[in-house]
Amino acid sequence: MSSSASPPPSTAFRSPPPRAARGDSLTRGGFPCRQKHNNKNKTEGEGEEGREEKGINGRVAAAASVALSAVPMGWEGVDERLARMVAEANLDQAPERRRVRDAFRDIQLGIDHCLFKAQYSGIKMEESYEVNSRGLEIFTKSWLPENCKIKGLVCFCHGYGDTCTFFFEGISKKLASVGYGVFAMDYPGFGLSEGLHGYIPSFDSLVDDVIECFSKIKENPDYQGLPSFLFGQSMGGAVALKVHFKQPHSWDGAILVAPMCKMADDVVPPWPVQQILICIAKILPREKLVPQKDLAEMAFKDIKKREQCLYNVIAYKDKPRLRTAVEMLRTTQEIERRLEEISLPLIILHGEADIVTDPSVSKALYEKTSSLDKKLRLYKDAYHSILEGESDEMIFKVLDDIISWLEEHCCRRAN
Repeated sequence: MSSSASPPPSTAFRSPPPRAARGDSLTRGGFPCRQKHNNKNKTEGEGEEGREEKGINGRVAAAASVALSAVPMGWEGVDERLARMVAEANLDQAPERRRVRDAFRDIQLGIDHCLFKAQYSGIKMEESYEVNSRGLEIFTKSWLPENCKIKGLVCFCHGYGDTCTFFFEGISKKLASVGYGVFAMDYPGFGLSEGLHGYIPSFDSLVDDVIECFSKIKENPDYQGLPSFLFGQSMGGAVALKVHFKQPHSWDGAILVAPMCKMADDVVPPWPVQQILICIAKILPREKLVPQKDLAEMAFKDIKKREQCLYNVIAYKDKPRLRTAVEMLRTTQEIERRLEEISLPLIILHGEADIVTDPSVSKALYEKTSSLDKKLRLYKDAYHSILEGESDEMIFKVLDDIISWLEEHCCRRAN
């Protein structure tokens, strides 16, 4: 799960916040309002009309009250006007997602979460948009150490529905603070990149977009000769493994956090339902018809951190689109069949109590991969979002395990 490490399809965090009624005054609340009559020649009929007018205005006032209550209450300290703007935004296309993120950026970075409270100096951050070979405008971001030589490159693949601009901000700063150049992108249709929100027409094309983006970074003369590592979280773990299948000798290792090599049995629809959805997806690929369970409480163990997922305002939180769900299912089935082909050094980190992505498959990945350089770290009683949704102590323990592994492999490469 969604950096809010988002879950794979059928496990999105929760339904989107209810939309506030449009309009900022009673006369624009979407209800008819009569003009008041002059108090001339009051008759019994006019009295009834006056009572009718009061009734209508009362309903309008009630509607306005409902509109105010529709603003998500989890956004502490957020201006009511901004909260309504975000709640009413249609995030289907990138321009609106970018507008919402720009308006909410400072609020996101100021929430009371250990990833955001940690202070790091000497980090250069850069955001950019670039049109790729498929004609899609892709958002990328980098975090680079300014006061020391870069030890290696870490290329991040985010989870389903997520963006690299929320919880990963804190993770990337931690890595950059110890000497790593960190790079990330939002997939087409997610976060700030162009495309229909939450829509994956082809997982292979998405992987090709990731390869194109990260290959350009690695070709930069400033980074020549540096070790490079894939970092995949949840669905991003599947992306990273697919990148490895297509580039088996291009990476020095992979960090896989709760990788989506297989969706848990409790999450996947029954086989007959799967077949029906696959057929419908051929006709209505963009429709949001896939049944889903709300597993936010299963992904984030810490209740306060779970509530902070609401601040990830551009995450995709709706029902999975049909084609997206089919592509995800096929991808996990493919990876499960090809575990033996994984040959690069890797560390797998997984919560033992994860019911979103199956930790038993991480164990199978560890056992079946042909790599001779591999580590498996299982965290007792931890849920899916081990880098965002656990105790502060657990989050930094996982980060320390990742950094120790990177240090070991960079030193090995240097020697």
